Amino acid sequence: MKLLQHFDVAGKRVLVRVDFNVPLDKKTGEIADDRRIRSALATIEYLIGQRAKVILLSHLGRPDGRWVESLRMTKVAADLFHLLNRKVHAANDCVGPAVLTQALALQPGEVLLLENLRFHSEEESNDPEFAQALAQLGEVYVNDAFSASHREHASIVGIARLLPSCAGFLMQKEVNYLRDPMESPESPFVVISGGAKVSDKLVFLDRLLEKVDTLLIGGGMAFTFLKAQGRQIGDSLCEDSLLEKAKEILHQAEQVGVELLLPIDVVVAQTMEEGVPSKVVSIENIPAGYKGLDIGPRTRVLFTERIQCARTIVWNGPVGVFENPSFAEGTQAVAAAMAASNATTIVGGGDSAAAVDRFGLAAYMSHVSMGGGASLEFLEGRILPGIAVLEDSR
Repeated sequence: MKLLQHFDVAGKRVLVRVDFNVPLDKKTGEIADDRRIRSALATIEYLIGQRAKVILLSHLGRPDGRWVESLRMTKVAADLFHLLNRKVHAANDCVGPAVLTQALALQPGEVLLLENLRFHSEEESNDPEFAQALAQLGEVYVNDAFSASHREHASIVGIARLLPSCAGFLMQKEVNYLRDPMESPESPFVVISGGAKVSDKLVFLDRLLEKVDTLLIGGGMAFTFLKAQGRQIGDSLCEDSLLEKAKEILHQAEQVGVELLLPIDVVVAQTMEEGVPSKVVSIENIPAGYKGLDIGPRTRVLFTERIQCARTIVWNGPVGVFENPSFAEGTQAVAAAMAASNATTIVGGGDSAAAVDRFGLAAYMSHVSMGGGASLEFLEGRILPGIAVLEDSR
């Protein structure tokens, strides 16, 4: 990819595709977590320092091509104002004559935030005329939205085909950190895979077996593997259609010498609601009517021991329902072990990133990806359209 630092942007109108798709509080409508905005500051502040005219493009939520008042970028502009400590001009749309006039009137070092891209259905359909309307606002295009780069949208792919294009600093960081462990990891290479479903991680797991030394599996997906081993799992989450695939993965791991560890004890309850009674049981004794909702204390020790010995660690997916304090200890133990490790520690996936942030441990990781689904697809070895088009632009 061409890189931002290799471009002369002084005095130029620079279109920056950022991902300001921040979560909003359901009650107040205010921004609940502005990590995605903060993660883009390095690129924005660099462009301001280079005296570029900065034009920011982003989506927010899923308005499905309709104007939704609660999904306007007003709150994002206010947050960005406080983070940058400078005025942020806000446009009432992302295309059209009025927006073009605002863009052309920008002075070096000024920032303009466009309205929600997804108020226009043409964004997600990668409509060429919409891409052209966006492109005419700028002279250079910077993609700093790795987390949206698995989408072939107008602001991701369309503009990049029309303007001199490059990767921003967050994009560069994401690609470098996520690429290196899958191409040349320092051994022992340990991967923690969690989350709800095996189906979400099949390609990821298949690719890992070529690279990893130890694979730790937790979360809801672990129970499909446990059932594939013939164990009784009570009412725990299970994808019965993937039992045979789970058996294949277990067999393949054994054949190639990968240590694949599943929970040896779990925290169970009849529901995952906060405050419900819970108990710790071994995997041989999960009672009928109970769901496994977190790894147990013996499994935490087992997983921690493997993490402590690692030189490269990739974590994708929590190992319990960490949003509920009753079932958060396993995920917190994994995060704490990684934070204390001297290994290269990479956290990929929205839920895992939210977990380390909630536990106050994000700063102790080598890299916490903001990529969500894009992180997983990249780790699976898929070609992301937003990255491919930047490579083609060379």
